[in-house]
Amino acid sequence: MKRFSSFIKKEFLHIFRDIRTMMMLLAMPVILLILFGFAIRTEIMNTPFAVLDESKSASSRQIIERMSGSRYFDLQKNPDNFNEIEKSFRKGEIKLAVIIPEDFSDDLYRTGTGNIQLSADASDPNEASIVTSYVQQILMRHQQSLMKEDKIPYTIRTEVKMLYNPQLVSAYNFVPGIMGLVLMLICAMVTSISIVREKEQGTMEILLVSPVKPVFIVLSKAIPYLLIAFLDVVLILLISNNILHVPIAGNIFLILFLSTLFILSALSLGMLISSVTKTQQAAMLMSGAGLMLPTILLSGLIFPVENMPVLLQLISNIIPAKWFITAIKDVMIKGLGFFSIWQELSILLGMTFFLLVVSIKQFKNRL
Repeated sequence: MKRFSSFIKKEFLHIFRDIRTMMMLLAMPVILLILFGFAIRTEIMNTPFAVLDESKSASSRQIIERMSGSRYFDLQKNPDNFNEIEKSFRKGEIKLAVIIPEDFSDDLYRTGTGNIQLSADASDPNEASIVTSYVQQILMRHQQSLMKEDKIPYTIRTEVKMLYNPQLVSAYNFVPGIMGLVLMLICAMVTSISIVREKEQGTMEILLVSPVKPVFIVLSKAIPYLLIAFLDVVLILLISNNILHVPIAGNIFLILFLSTLFILSALSLGMLISSVTKTQQAAMLMSGAGLMLPTILLSGLIFPVENMPVLLQLISNIIPAKWFITAIKDVMIKGLGFFSIWQELSILLGMTFFLLVVSIKQFKNRL
């Protein structure tokens, strides 16, 4: 029994000796609980919306007040015309527009029926469907309150217009997200493991005795993954356009440039992970828990970032995949150009440069 207990003690010592692995084992359950507890929300809250109130009646103001007071909506603008609404949609400032026609109040009280138009950003079809259903519920409650007061069967009809994705095809939303996920998987995780494998097997020292500088040796290992990832981007675009019938509304060269920029940032993350880990298992744990889970949960791939607590929203800002998925969706689905995504592009460019410099510096220091 003493021998058995000594073996157990030895295993504990091996675990405690590797501080990084120990921290991962203890921190991962806490991180997963927080992420899944706060990031996964089926309801959509604080949706930014605009109201074009051409009626300017007491009834239209009551509807606007009901929506503004709801936790599901956040009034951003009161535009004067349809052109302003379209610009707000293209800039991503609003997700929903409510258009109340000039004769809404007269029709409602004269005929018992009033019409309201809803325009929703359907690049995420699930979000658009949920948001419009929230509006219809609010209108239903307003309709019922009017009926209680006047004892008249009022009816408020909604004409729903889905922008960018009228058929509500789910592929429009997940194809840009899958691009970010696949590129992160190939570039960051595989690159980090391949470089660590060279160190673990002792072959990295053999490479370093060559006249080529260490930085170029690491870059030479990263370039094949860059080319493979670029080929994957082309394949995803071809399959999504020709088989899934997802439109490529924007400039194809801008899409390829965005993808290349994101590939470089993911490769830099992979090299950074490889410089601070000693084993393939540690690299896989770090890239899996530190990159894959945040990419899936905090990038807007599955769950809207706007619904998350402020702390998680701030954390999501340091995830390159968030900015890539937002930009690629705007270009690919909405057909926006360079000047519409300059903010996401600038942030992604800054992240790529920063990660590349830090990863190269860390690798040189380590070797």
